[in-house]
Amino acid sequence: MAPPLALPRPLAVILDLDGTLVDTVDTRIRAWLAAFDEFRIPATRQQLAPLIGMDGRRLARQVAEAAGLALPPDRDEEIDRRCGAIFESLNADPRPLPAAADFIAAVQQRGIDVAIATSSRREQVATSVRALGLAQEPVIVDGSSVLHAKPEPDLLLLAAEQVDRPPESCWYVGDSTWDMRAAVAARMRGVGVTAGAAVDADALRAAGAAAVVATLAELIGPLGGA
Repeated sequence: MAPPLALPRPLAVILDLDGTLVDTVDTRIRAWLAAFDEFRIPATRQQLAPLIGMDGRRLARQVAEAAGLALPPDRDEEIDRRCGAIFESLNADPRPLPAAADFIAAVQQRGIDVAIATSSRREQVATSVRALGLAQEPVIVDGSSVLHAKPEPDLLLLAAEQVDRPPESCWYVGDSTWDMRAAVAARMRGVGVTAGAAVDADALRAAGAAAVVATLAELIGPLGGA
């Protein structure tokens, strides 16, 4: 039997979206590959997988630099927007990850605040959130809301501000190393979940995760009683 998770009861739970609540990491990778192909920038699936979850503009610059290319001003924004448009066209029927809706419902039933903080742009979020079938939609902070998305802490801090909770009292639940690095920078408890991740548990722990679980179902118990 696995040991109990050493996590304090949170005042708020803030969640990533892609790869944490919905199984969309592969769709993200396919969208990035298509966008880079359009801009004639070489990229591979293996290269992109560990970068998913990062600020899209930063991702575009990093891939271009790896190919020995210097992007002209604002081209990173252009590539990111094009990737988002391709993603939205591909993401017609996203599948919720195990226990996603149950976990959010459990958080809400216990009177714990909940929010989604995602690097995705606003126009890319609605389809995935709708797929969760939530009775009550949580606060959503998207990449359009801040100047710098993950791994910078801005998204997470804005989400904590939106639910009026100190960052130190929050969990941030995500599937990528960028999520965990952002949680550390925001002084939140980073909790990694691997069910939809492109990286393994060791990578999440190395990036600062306080705990790592296979699915969100394992986090319902540590929330405490209703």
